[in-house]
Amino acid sequence: MTIGPQDTGWFKSSFSGAANDNCVEIRFTRDNPVAIRDSKNPTATLTTPNWSQFLTTLTR
Repeated sequence: MTIGPQDTGWFKSSFSGAANDNCVEIRFTRDNPVAIRDSKNPTATLTTPNWSQFLTTLTR
């Protein structure tokens, strides 16, 4: 996956309704290709290595 220089800002899954504040948000940037956070705790984020481990765990 190629990530451009732009910052996508935080966005949530289309499965989360507009009124739903309990969701996971994702952001793509050049410096940190993938960041993920819980919308209830936005200061806690996962970085690229953590994201990779998260996906690996889900697919087991």
